[in-house]
Amino acid sequence: MTKDGVSEDPRGGDGTVAGGLPDSAKPAIEVHDLTVAYRTQPVLWDIDLSLPEGKLIAIVGPNGAGKSTLLRSILGLVKPVTGWVEVFGAPYRQRRSWVGYVPQRESVDWDFPTSALDVVTMGLYGSLGWLRRPGRKEREIAVSCLDKVGIADLAGRQISQLSGGQQQRVFLARALAQDARLYLMDEPFAGVDATTERAILALLQELRSTGRTVVAVHHDLQTVREYFDHVVLLNMRLVADGPVATTFTNENLQRTYGGRLTVLTQAAEALLGGENPEISNPNV
Repeated sequence: MTKDGVSEDPRGGDGTVAGGLPDSAKPAIEVHDLTVAYRTQPVLWDIDLSLPEGKLIAIVGPNGAGKSTLLRSILGLVKPVTGWVEVFGAPYRQRRSWVGYVPQRESVDWDFPTSALDVVTMGLYGSLGWLRRPGRKEREIAVSCLDKVGIADLAGRQISQLSGGQQQRVFLARALAQDARLYLMDEPFAGVDATTERAILALLQELRSTGRTVVAVHHDLQTVREYFDHVVLLNMRLVADGPVATTFTNENLQRTYGGRLTVLTQAAEALLGGENPEISNPNV
């Protein structure tokens, strides 16, 4: 894909291969010399990153490493001190309709009086524009997306009445309704039950099979090898990134987490294939 002369239609003929799938040789996200600070406190420092298309990508690092800030930078929600970010070869504002976002569940006001169906339908507003209201077609799409995440029967339920796992599924369904090419997810597996985690994983794998790209902040080191193709190891600076098989190594984990012995114990178990299932997630 070139940086100019591309169609704004993600289903169009730019950067795709036979059958309409994206050309995975082209980066989904490029980050160059990115530094972000909140007031005077640096959060990300001199990040250079190129993420491939058509992969499941984990962003891994300790608390305060800048993982969520990196997602927010890609979305244009924070202004960098230096550097730039491009999505499919252009600024995010030109690719907004190509990107679906699943925020941290804790950042959502779940007491807002709205139904699961209404939340999912909100994912279609970008394609409708501000002057059109969702109609029967949009409602049918929203119900279909709820069905894909296994909670179509809860379409009319107020979101405050849903369990944590069900709430997470609602936001996944909203992202699906956008029919995006790139999905950014901030801790999609956090605080969900095992059944929901398996359902989310199956959904992500289905997205990948259709050429979509998923970039997810992830905390459970034991599942990185099983769930993801590509990993970004971050601790304010970029420690390493690349295919999980060659990048998710003990050396890189030590460089990322430093002397956090609990985390390194879990990391060692992850590298050995999770032989000790009793080691808990340290929520790093």
